Amino acid sequence: MRDVRSVLGGLLDADVMALRPLGGGDVADSYQVVLGNGDRVFAKTKRDAPPGFFITEAAGLAWLREAAAVPIPEVLAVSDAPAVLVLEWIEPGSRHQSTEADFGRSLAALHAAGGPRFGREDRRSTGSRGLPNEPADSWAEFYAENRLRPLARLAADARALPAAAIRKLEDIADRIGDLVGPTETPARLHGDLWGGNRVIGSGGVSWLIDPAAFGGHREFDLAMMRLFGGFGEDCYAAYAEVAPLAGDWESRIPLHQLAPLVVHSIKFGSSYVAATERALQLVR
Repeated sequence: MRDVRSVLGGLLDADVMALRPLGGGDVADSYQVVLGNGDRVFAKTKRDAPPGFFITEAAGLAWLREAAAVPIPEVLAVSDAPAVLVLEWIEPGSRHQSTEADFGRSLAALHAAGGPRFGREDRRSTGSRGLPNEPADSWAEFYAENRLRPLARLAADARALPAAAIRKLEDIADRIGDLVGPTETPARLHGDLWGGNRVIGSGGVSWLIDPAAFGGHREFDLAMMRLFGGFGEDCYAAYAEVAPLAGDWESRIPLHQLAPLVVHSIKFGSSYVAATERALQLVR
């Protein structure tokens, strides 16, 4: 990529006074950008990005922001060649007493905003493995055909999981209609809701970043939140007050954690393989 400063200046039609690298990303290079008028923005770039890489993320951010439920940074500029995404700057803050409960209620409102179908209307793939998001009429169909079966193929090709685990994953996809629980309309999902994709801003307000957004079952987001932690019990309690879940929803956490666990097994191996095998055994 040519000089990042000049690329950003052209996209924003502004003078770039400072470019400060930020840590924490394993996919893209991130920066705090100081503009000539003193404003700060967030920017990230990626060398050798696949076509539409940041355009997909920008569309997901806009779709989540449209719900006006959880604070989502505004997309200020996006480019495919070179791959650049510029967002409004989130001023860091710290949690206060109601941060978790406030976020639980906001997340319930985001999910309730819904979507026209399961999947994405633009059919754009998401995530580091380019998983499909073809529209589907039911969560069972979407989860089997856009997550479990593609991941089983990717894991087999990469030899990331034992053959027995891949067969079990395929068996679960075959039986998915009996496993997904009560029917719900599509929720507006973040799609990659681990603690690192929530930013606590000034005033203790929770913002969401780096989505893999699609229309799905809300249990998927909540299971992802349980997988890596970072969310307090007040968050789940407040969510349940606003949008009660099926009484047995926690029994399906292993089912909905399979997708991120297999992705991590493919990417990182090691302990994620064992965690995937444990989740497979817990799916009933």
